[in-house]
Amino acid sequence: SRGESPSSIYLWNNPISLNVFWTYLYNTHVKRYGNISTLTVGHHLLILLSGLKTVKEGMTSFPEEFSDRPYDPLMAALGKEKGIIFSSGHTWKQQRHFGITSLRKLGLGKKSIEHQIEDAAQTLVEAFRQTKGQPFDPSFPVLNAVSNIICALSFGHPSAPEDENFQKLIQALNFVFNFTGNIFHMMYRFSPQLMNYLPGPHQKALASRDLILSFAKQEIEKHKESNCLHEPQDFIDYYLLQMEKSRNDPYSTYSEENLVQCIWDFFVAGTDTTMATLMWALLLLTNHPDIQEKVKMEIEDVFGFSGSISYQDRKKLPYTNAVIHEMLRIKYILLVGVPRRSTKDVKMRGYLIPKGTIIIPDLRSVLLDPEQWETPEEFNPNHFLDKDGKFIEREEFLPFGIGQRACVGQQLARIEMFIFVTSLLRAFHFQLPKGVKELNEAPVIRVTIYPHPYKFCAIPTKV
Repeated sequence: SRGESPSSIYLWNNPISLNVFWTYLYNTHVKRYGNISTLTVGHHLLILLSGLKTVKEGMTSFPEEFSDRPYDPLMAALGKEKGIIFSSGHTWKQQRHFGITSLRKLGLGKKSIEHQIEDAAQTLVEAFRQTKGQPFDPSFPVLNAVSNIICALSFGHPSAPEDENFQKLIQALNFVFNFTGNIFHMMYRFSPQLMNYLPGPHQKALASRDLILSFAKQEIEKHKESNCLHEPQDFIDYYLLQMEKSRNDPYSTYSEENLVQCIWDFFVAGTDTTMATLMWALLLLTNHPDIQEKVKMEIEDVFGFSGSISYQDRKKLPYTNAVIHEMLRIKYILLVGVPRRSTKDVKMRGYLIPKGTIIIPDLRSVLLDPEQWETPEEFNPNHFLDKDGKFIEREEFLPFGIGQRACVGQQLARIEMFIFVTSLLRAFHFQLPKGVKELNEAPVIRVTIYPHPYKFCAIPTKV
């Protein structure tokens, strides 16, 4: 109904299978209704934007109008609508701006944070080496490594893997990751008042959040006692300094409560997504030994077996860079882009999008668009190489989103992926366990898309 609202389907508030829902969404709904369409879930109106042009227009032409986050009872309980991820309006603008600024000050893209990532990568190499070529599940050492990068960024120091408090933090994070998107999350969304009185994993998810926040509060107190604000070394230092500077500003949102929530955001978003991406990367390299070998040969030809490889060196490794980009494309780790909420009535392509509507940028439709990619469903690094083998940037490459609410930590994620992949492939050949023909590439459908648990072999490279 042009001028009123896009074509729609209705999904009543019963906890349907996410797998069935998204299969229907991609294979039927978008093909039938086009690149801008309506979904009604219970009492919620959702607008789905699909395809490069539509997603780009929606996210860049209406930066203020589509800037808020929708209300999710469980996410509100977890995120308290503070920090960066779950906040909206003035709080979000100020916290996001500070998050980006402080990451730059901490040396994002320079050697300081890169050294921390290199150290984490070497720790992961040593953990893999201890398996002595036998089949193992890489998930726990990967989680340890990426979580420790967030520890270094937030607190100024990594934590020892054997540290009891750090292991409790890891276990709490792991539970939250596994909980989001499951049936209890859906039930909480539709009946939060009832679910608050019922036992179940949602109660443990809330308790896990409290444990993570307690960990952050302890670190904040240590920073306040050390009084190093004249030479800030980490995110907490910079934030406490900003609180001091903004003490007399009536419009300031800088507070310990927002600081704690920002740290939560870094751990949840920065750990879960990077871990999922690395788990897919290791799986893809194992399932595609020909591609793995080409990457190893390129690294060896350019750098040999000694000396460090920095993020800037990606320009010397076009094939490796292409492989990493293709990993991020083919195994996009979210169902869709993170939802927004319209702050006012908007007319887009003749359609009325009412205030309060949930806007879903379907980034998966962009990354797998057959009109944009030669072989969208295949792991094909040539998508990012020209005929001369040089790396090419692609406008359609949007795994980190687009517009004002694009991922704050995307540069950190890019550096992590490059350093981890090159460090691991320098040290090992990844092989299938004896008797296994292929690792399962079917996704586990949650908010973050993980592979099924798997084991592989890390065979040390002979120098």
